[in-house]
Amino acid sequence: MNPPLTRCPWPGTDPLYVAYHDEEWGVPERDDQALYEKLVLDGFQAGLSWITILRKREAFRRGFDGFDPEKIARYSKRKVEALMRDESIVRNRMKIEGAIASARAFLEIMETGKGFGPFLWAFVDGKPVLNRYKRVSEIPAETELSHTISKQLKARGFKFCGPTIVYAFMQATGMVNDHLTSCPRHAACARLGATPPNL
Repeated sequence: MNPPLTRCPWPGTDPLYVAYHDEEWGVPERDDQALYEKLVLDGFQAGLSWITILRKREAFRRGFDGFDPEKIARYSKRKVEALMRDESIVRNRMKIEGAIASARAFLEIMETGKGFGPFLWAFVDGKPVLNRYKRVSEIPAETELSHTISKQLKARGFKFCGPTIVYAFMQATGMVNDHLTSCPRHAACARLGATPPNL
């Protein structure tokens, strides 16, 4: 008799973290604006824990106009100062200004190509990379592919998108399936990834 499957250990017992693991992390995300939001939030995570960002996510959404890139791209110095006074978010001027620069880069990709989602998913030929790790210690912090995507994003004007941030972003958005094979979400996300996108 096989032992029952157990989820990845990293969420611990925090209900917010567990829900994020069980419902979001590793689910293939193809929506342009949702991908922009996740990339910006991953950038804000740099130097912090993801649970810190998760707890502030709704405050970020309020402060950043629902992560509407068209609005963020037009933020003034006054808006930046208002965000710097907002104690409910991470108040880091470089990261706030980085989100604005990334919004402008996002809009350029939207105007000149097929969209941000197709741009990113093309790096994995439109299908999630299905890894089969058994232990957290096997999972890399960055890969050759995350280096490639990082370079491409930076070349287009995105900020706070180094290879480690990009790999965390790829895991979160299901571009790679890094749930452990013992976790029920590994198979669930694999099934979601096998479903052809409606592009």
